[in-house]
Amino acid sequence: MINSSIKPEERLIKLALLLASIISVLTTFGILFSILFEAIEFFELRSFTYFLTGTEWSPGTDESKFGALPIFAGTFMITAIAMMVAVPIGLGSAIFMSEYASYSVRNKFKPVLEMLAGIPTVVYGFFAALTIAPLIVNVSAFFGLEASFNSALASGLVMGIMIIPVISSLSDDVIKAVPDSQRKASFALGMTRSETIVHIVIPSALPGIISASLLGLSKALGETMIVVMAAGLRPNLSFNPLEDMTTVTVRIVDALVGDQSFNSPETLSAFALGLILFLVTLSINIISVIMIKRFKEKYKVNTL
Repeated sequence: MINSSIKPEERLIKLALLLASIISVLTTFGILFSILFEAIEFFELRSFTYFLTGTEWSPGTDESKFGALPIFAGTFMITAIAMMVAVPIGLGSAIFMSEYASYSVRNKFKPVLEMLAGIPTVVYGFFAALTIAPLIVNVSAFFGLEASFNSALASGLVMGIMIIPVISSLSDDVIKAVPDSQRKASFALGMTRSETIVHIVIPSALPGIISASLLGLSKALGETMIVVMAAGLRPNLSFNPLEDMTTVTVRIVDALVGDQSFNSPETLSAFALGLILFLVTLSINIISVIMIKRFKEKYKVNTL
């Protein structure tokens, strides 16, 4: 029987946790509505259809145009390059640390890898602009290709390096959390270590791996400094990663630091871009929740 003397304390703790949850939810809605109202004001001044489908972004001119398609194309291309770098390397290092590395190697390797997460993004930007970008230009010239010093490829590669620790550290934790009984049962059935990892460990840890990858994706979508220093500011609708491009967050910063009035379309366009980026991120999170739920249902016996 629970002692009745602790009930007020339990109620106080429950009330504090409920209050924290309410504050978190209200903060989220506050951010959404603050963006939404300003975005609606922008769409009252400019066409919503052209904003989504237009191919020219030229604010501040006599005939200002707000076609955001080149901006979102650049955002998705740079993010895709970053994820193609970060996911294989991050997941591979997590598998090595959790399944192959000895205890001493793991304790030395993981802190060094996690230290990369503490490096300021401006340092990554310098690395991209001064090292990776010239290297890409020289390699491209060797193969007869023309590359810009401000290229989506340079930005995406360095951004991928930046989010490797995020994916690696979280994936390592979830892989390590898979019960050893599953590994031993797999070995008892004659499966090799690699087969056990592919068919037992990874499926059991997949919800956590997906969550880690989405966290890295969100970090890539919101990155600004690396893009400014390595990819440039020009909205460019192109499928060539060797050309300069820009992203949504960069254009948001550029719109808000100008000398235009707050009610001008140039400034309000930042809120429209933010709203679309918010909806895109929300859609990705909803899809990920559905995927994680399906994987948990499929491998619910393994995750017990």
